[in-house]
Amino acid sequence: MDYLLLKWMHIVSSTLLFGTGLGSAFYKFMADRGGNIESIVQANRNVVLADWLFTTPTAILQPVTGVGLALHAGYPLNSGWLVAALALYAIAGVCWLVVVVLQIRMRDISLRVLAAGGPLAENYWHLARAWFWLGIPAFSAMVLIFYLMVVKPPLWG
Repeated sequence: MDYLLLKWMHIVSSTLLFGTGLGSAFYKFMADRGGNIESIVQANRNVVLADWLFTTPTAILQPVTGVGLALHAGYPLNSGWLVAALALYAIAGVCWLVVVVLQIRMRDISLRVLAAGGPLAENYWHLARAWFWLGIPAFSAMVLIFYLMVVKPPLWG
């Protein structure tokens, strides 16, 4: 595949991956914070949908295009910056997989509460706190990956 096309795919997919994650986190956090069950349900539905439409395909595309770019540019796959970036990507990916399960559970809980009436129980808020805290290492890892991709520092020999 042409290097520039591969690079374009990598940049666009990283933008979609990062932007969808940040946007979804913001809207879900704000809906939860607002406490309106209809808003919470809508945010939960949209976050789950956005993960299937945008995050999943771009999460798959990122390492494929990234490794392809490294090989095309002549970087050895054991380059320190690349190994570090892939390790950080794995950390973010594990956090995201857990978050996906939490989001589906929160969506389902909020839908049941909307249908039955009443407030969200503590189990929802427990999941929401875990979801929030998992976002911190995932977000941090992605920011560090962007740094590594741009600077490509010599981390070790």
